Amino acid sequence: MAQTTARVKKGAKHFEILVDMDEALKVKKGEGNINAAVLTEAIFYNLKSGENASEGDLKDAFGTSDVMAVAEKIIKSGEIERTVESMRGEHEKRYKQVVDFLSKNAVSPEGRPYTPDRVMKALVEASVNVKNKPIESQVNEIIDQLSKVLPIKMEMKKVKLIIPAIHTGKAYGIVKEFMVKEDWKNNGDLEVVVEMPTALIFDFYDRINGATSGSVMSEELK
Repeated sequence: MAQTTARVKKGAKHFEILVDMDEALKVKKGEGNINAAVLTEAIFYNLKSGENASEGDLKDAFGTSDVMAVAEKIIKSGEIERTVESMRGEHEKRYKQVVDFLSKNAVSPEGRPYTPDRVMKALVEASVNVKNKPIESQVNEIIDQLSKVLPIKMEMKKVKLIIPAIHTGKAYGIVKEFMVKEDWKNNGDLEVVVEMPTALIFDFYDRINGATSGSVMSEELK
């Protein structure tokens, strides 16, 4: 069990509780057990000093002084402090995902695949910053950094899409990750050119067709 602090600021006051980190993160997503997540029987202004929050301040800030109700609001709307071990584990997980993806889909200029160990070594040598977001949205940036120490390439696809105006709201967030050109038409339609690794194209089509009810028009470009 990793114990940590969950906190939120309301006006000029801070409110803190002690929580089980893993269970609290589940509660934040709407999946966990609040009773298992909360490890204190009171709400504090400062957990380390043990200064309890007053009932009046709790009612003003949260509309209730019930400890569990307030604790749930702190967890869901506030910050859960991550432990060093947790952040290290998350970092290692992201790197492994990148290594797995590149060792399966990227090759040398001569077309030879690289081993996972070679890819990982190059990531370290190039000081590549793997961000906490989907690999597909940062793979081009990663390859640019990686190519400084490792000759590497990935087959790319360039596609022109015309997205009907009624669906641009949902679709824009999907295409912007790969967009190299955009053109808004007078009727509100959006014409974009996207470029991405070939390995991602089928998943991309599934996502964009889902967001547009299959009404998007696409054309692969040379």
